[in-house]
Amino acid sequence: EEHRTKAMAMVGASIGLSFAVSLVFAPVLYARLGMDGIFFLIAVMALAAIAVVTWIVPAAPALPSAKVPLIAVLKNPELMRLNFGVFVLHLCQVAMFVIVPGALLKFAEMPLDQHWKVYLPVVFGSFIVMLPIIVKGERQAKMKQVFVGSILLLMLVQFGFWQWLENGTILIGLLFAFFLAFNILEASQPSLVSRLAPPAAKGAALGVYNTLQALGLACGGALGGWMQQHVGASSVFIFSAVLSLIWLIIAHRMPELPGRVAKRT
Repeated sequence: EEHRTKAMAMVGASIGLSFAVSLVFAPVLYARLGMDGIFFLIAVMALAAIAVVTWIVPAAPALPSAKVPLIAVLKNPELMRLNFGVFVLHLCQVAMFVIVPGALLKFAEMPLDQHWKVYLPVVFGSFIVMLPIIVKGERQAKMKQVFVGSILLLMLVQFGFWQWLENGTILIGLLFAFFLAFNILEASQPSLVSRLAPPAAKGAALGVYNTLQALGLACGGALGGWMQQHVGASSVFIFSAVLSLIWLIIAHRMPELPGRVAKRT
């Protein structure tokens, strides 16, 4: 169980890091390969991932199975908090990046192929700052405070974009704060799902969690684009801030994680 929660934390961190790396390299690749080239590269990487899973990743050992009704997973209050959270996090992420690249072009006066000069330091700087925060939170059994504080930071970032999107310097600072909150939440939530799910329902719980994550990505792109076109860029950040506030209220009621469990992650 100890290794399972560590592995899930690594999965979450790798997802956040892959998104961050894509932001750094996408503008450069777009300038060199164009949009068609980027999609071709994605297809090649997908085929490589299939090959790794098929021929390199060892088969999971057979374990005694116990049937757990899916409705029991869906109605679990602790898992519901995390499922709602991952939906909101990725909705805000994609909706925000419907607006941010254009804002960097217009207000920070940075050509598209130069955006990596912003993303690289803010992404990896926030990742470096994130690590000691999570380690300290785990060692001191204060992951709930770290978790809730990161949601609060996410909400404040959305309000910040609403107020100061046209200030290029503040925009870059807000990007750093966003990635700090995003990386902490992305790394910690899969681990929390693994801890809080009933032993016989961990697979189902992670399946539901990943489904809500994908739905959040899809809804963020669709809603972000629609709201920008029909209501304005500010509405995207107001909507994301309100969703983050709801998540904050819900997450504040989550139980404290026992110290022994927190230290093992």
